Amino acid sequence: MLRIYRSDNGVLALAPQIERHCWICLTSPTEEELQYIQEKLKIFPDFLRYPLDEEEIPRIELEEDQLLIILRAPDPRTEEGFIRYETIPIGIILTEEAIVTICLKENPLFEEFLLAANRVKDFTLKNPVVFLFHLFYCIASMYLRFLRLIDKLITEYERELYRSMRNKELLKLLNIEKSLVYFNTALRANDIVLTRLQSGRFLRLTEDDLEKLEDVQIENRQAIEMAKIFSDILSGTMDAYASVISNNLNVVMKFLTAVTIVLTLPNLVASIYGMNIPLPLQNSPYAFAILMGFSFVLSALVVILFVKKRLF
Repeated sequence: MLRIYRSDNGVLALAPQIERHCWICLTSPTEEELQYIQEKLKIFPDFLRYPLDEEEIPRIELEEDQLLIILRAPDPRTEEGFIRYETIPIGIILTEEAIVTICLKENPLFEEFLLAANRVKDFTLKNPVVFLFHLFYCIASMYLRFLRLIDKLITEYERELYRSMRNKELLKLLNIEKSLVYFNTALRANDIVLTRLQSGRFLRLTEDDLEKLEDVQIENRQAIEMAKIFSDILSGTMDAYASVISNNLNVVMKFLTAVTIVLTLPNLVASIYGMNIPLPLQNSPYAFAILMGFSFVLSALVVILFVKKRLF
């Protein structure tokens, strides 16, 4: 999908065609759309293709008068009733005429950016640095918001796991653990890109721009710390529940083993007297009652022994 925006009196609005100082938003673009943008703005073909690789890492590339910045943004997904958060590359291309953003699929980032930009007084696309910092801030804010949701999900899944101890709840926690790994990796890579931008080699930054970039870095690093803390907590929780489940299994197996031993004694006596040889009390009319009583007394003694040894 190809959308073109221009800034009218500080508000981003859709434009019918490409004009100077506009924002071109490409999401899940077709080959025709990519070819059109490439020919219209004379953009390097690789700059348009790099962000469409789902495994692309955050980085900065500068070719002549065109700057490519790739960051990774959160990408919420739901599969088989499980919520999982991954990350997706977002490409930003700065040219003398326009700003181009590319993403291989629809992402809530752009809608949030539109809402945030329209709340900013006198927002303009004539200054690409302002656009960049607002987009960076939206990405960092999305990470923080999803991390807070992950924290709530961890608490909810822990309660479910405490009540049921089923594999389903463990799989949910495993999905969250994967999400935190994706977040942590992407956030650290994004931080490297922000640090490189701070050097001033790729963009001319004023003191005010540097302060805004530092604010973005603070948000991003806060998200890094939150992801690390939640990951450590979840890892400890998973280990603790694995130990609890293993301990519960040991208790059950110990109980079943003790019951098997107790039930073996009457069966042993019955098996002996099932042999076709002369045995004590075989001619007594009370042989069955005596033998069964003896078996139950012996079993009771074993039960008492197990109880004293706390094997039950």
